Amino acid sequence: MNAPNLPSQTLSYLRKRFDATGIRPLTRFGQNFLIDLNLHRVLVTAADLGPRDVVLEVGTGTGALTGLMADSAAAVVTVEVDQALFALAREQLLGWPTITMLHTDVLKNKNTLNPSVVHTVQQVLAKVPESRLKLVANLPYNIATPLISNLLRAEILPFSMTVTIQRELAERIMAGPGSKDYGALSVWIQAQCHGEIVRYLPPSVFWPRPKVESAIIHLEVDQQLRQAIPDRDFFHEFLRGIFLHRRKFLRAGLLSTYKRRLGKPEVDHIMTEQNFAADTRAEQLDLPRLLKLCEAIRLRLNASSAESP
Repeated sequence: MNAPNLPSQTLSYLRKRFDATGIRPLTRFGQNFLIDLNLHRVLVTAADLGPRDVVLEVGTGTGALTGLMADSAAAVVTVEVDQALFALAREQLLGWPTITMLHTDVLKNKNTLNPSVVHTVQQVLAKVPESRLKLVANLPYNIATPLISNLLRAEILPFSMTVTIQRELAERIMAGPGSKDYGALSVWIQAQCHGEIVRYLPPSVFWPRPKVESAIIHLEVDQQLRQAIPDRDFFHEFLRGIFLHRRKFLRAGLLSTYKRRLGKPEVDHIMTEQNFAADTRAEQLDLPRLLKLCEAIRLRLNASSAESP
């Protein structure tokens, strides 16, 4: 089946259509429309969509990218929080059988996906033989971090994520130990995914123009990496705790994160056992050392719980 005959999402089209309908881009929803049609194709090509793939798109916009993806994927579930844009896109995508449109927020809160979105995606995945979920979207800036992070903890684990996000966020995701951008998000994603920055995007390819540069990033989830983390929920909280105050020494960060659960002697024992100097900081540690430290703490806490009457 060919893609629906959608108008091209150019600057002139958007301005004309928005003026006619009284729609205005809303800052609170992080709305910046990708108006370079070649970059729509770059995004879809990087996602490498095929007949097994169910796409989750967040930020339907006018439906231009939605229709392009529907021509290659088995199905597309697209989510739009803005009522006016949802109505506009529904007009454009009406009658396209493999596109499911949702008018809702993809997030229930900053730590949880919207259950209705999860349920809908699960239903669509169940209809496609040997299905794979792929997040492909020009993501609204204001939800990019919680969405990417939470998908790695959700019931609907993606096979890959190919998205446009702020350049700063893309570089934080890909950052290495010792760099200014390296933190909990870097480690959380790198512990489970292989990633690459596909292309940097100047503000001029969006309307309205953002004040920052953007990037297309492609992340592929690696099940072997995930299986190397014994307790992913614990690991997530561990990372958030020790990177909360970046300038703290690791010892102080551990004592703060696990106060009333681990005493100074126990933290010092773990530090000594793993050959950490007194002035070690979390941002200096690579993934293998962080995984090893996290597991030592988890086992120590479990042992303490078992010893308690």
